[in-house]
Amino acid sequence: MIELLEEEQRKTKALLVGNPLDNLIELKGLVYTLGMEVADCIVLNKIDMQPAFGMGTGKAQQICAHAKAIKADCIIMDYELDPTKQRNWEKLCGFPVFDRQEVILRIFAQRAQTKEAVLQVELDQLEYSLPRLRHMYGDFARQRGGNYGSKGSGEKQLELDRRGVRDRIFRVRKELEKVVQNRNVQRKRRDRSNVKNVALCGYTNAGKSSLLNALTNSDAFVENKLFATLDPLTRKLFLENPDYQNIQDFSSGNIVKGKEILLTDTVGFISNLPHFLVNAFHSTLEEVAYADLLLIVLDSSDPNVLLHYETILQVLEEINADTNNCIIVLNKIDAYTDSDESDETSQFYLARIEKKFPEHVKVSTKDGQGLAELKAAIYKKISE
Repeated sequence: MIELLEEEQRKTKALLVGNPLDNLIELKGLVYTLGMEVADCIVLNKIDMQPAFGMGTGKAQQICAHAKAIKADCIIMDYELDPTKQRNWEKLCGFPVFDRQEVILRIFAQRAQTKEAVLQVELDQLEYSLPRLRHMYGDFARQRGGNYGSKGSGEKQLELDRRGVRDRIFRVRKELEKVVQNRNVQRKRRDRSNVKNVALCGYTNAGKSSLLNALTNSDAFVENKLFATLDPLTRKLFLENPDYQNIQDFSSGNIVKGKEILLTDTVGFISNLPHFLVNAFHSTLEEVAYADLLLIVLDSSDPNVLLHYETILQVLEEINADTNNCIIVLNKIDAYTDSDESDETSQFYLARIEKKFPEHVKVSTKDGQGLAELKAAIYKKISE
């Protein structure tokens, strides 16, 4: 009984395979978010692209043997596996083998809360699984029917399943269209109110939800894991006029004490974001595309922050939001102020980031550094 309980509580162990090492660090974060355990990592400095496994057969056999030796429950590839390669890998190893796209899909399925997010994730899963039904159902390709004297042998089970998936995809898209229409109606109402919309965007786990909470005294869900936020969350924020305190003549009618804006938290970006995910979450990402101002939140303590910024620009270009006004927000600046002042490496790294972004605002949601400066910068941008 105790052994069964321990087996139920044991986390799934995964062997990660990919190239280069930086991407494996990100894949580790995805696997951790999914609730799995990383048994080991294999970095392939050179991949000989072969049709069967995406690499040489000998190398594939070595990886499978190593996975069995460390008692891994599955192998996760950091690059995309097409259905044929996935079937070949699973036949060779005898246990599940999948790619980072499936990891992201599983995370999204765990985190989806609202009706729109649930529909978007279901649509992703259906479209992803359609070409993989043969590998998922195994020997279910048997034929049904076909008794003597009938018109034919009948449809294969696999064909019935495919038709069922296509029908479900059609129905989910119709439901999603209605949700998107409701969102568009809400957006038009906001536009008529003449209230400016500011969207928080950036890499996943950069601290966008924490920044929303710090600015608006909200209680948005925050967790130190990737894709903690899937659904857009909008809160009101009142911005004081930075020059209001300096104005002596309060009798003038042109004096504006401040402005109210709508601040929206959005789903985080990630490198090599599957295109079908961008399409499915297009209505969510529209909050970024239609925003009057973007706050591009960067984790200044992350060694790959510059690569993350390039990824953000790629996604913004894909959703036609790359020309929007923006403010670069260097978040988690407390990682430098709390460190030893003699740490020249950290100071050099920070100086390098600041040089890359001449116009930026440094903030910390942990101790409140820079929040007043950020509000002033937002007020100035939306007033121009």
